[in-house]
Amino acid sequence: MLTGEASRLSEDAIALRKIKLLHTAVWAVFAGCIVAIPALSWAGELYYATLCALVVAVEVLVLVLNQWRCPLTDVAGRYTGDRRENFDIFLPEWLARHNKVIFGTMYVAGLIALAVTWLGT
Repeated sequence: MLTGEASRLSEDAIALRKIKLLHTAVWAVFAGCIVAIPALSWAGELYYATLCALVVAVEVLVLVLNQWRCPLTDVAGRYTGDRRENFDIFLPEWLARHNKVIFGTMYVAGLIALAVTWLGT
């Protein structure tokens, strides 16, 4: 049987793992939407491309309102002192570090592809 301190540490580790899983799943949905925007645009699926763009826009709004931090990062921080770039998500550290720049650029490029496709129809 675990002592009080060890039990709390174990519970924190379990909670952190659950948050990381959730955060990774949410990230995958948004990353998938970002990748899908230009692909759907070029395939003529403008309704779905626009839907993906709006889903990501909601996430951008959440980030803006939270000073460019995912709210799940703050929740994960309650369960660990680790503050590496990927302490709160199952991504390689380099990707977690550059995530906003990489996917922000891809999102803007996708929006441009979507706008060009809309204007061309």
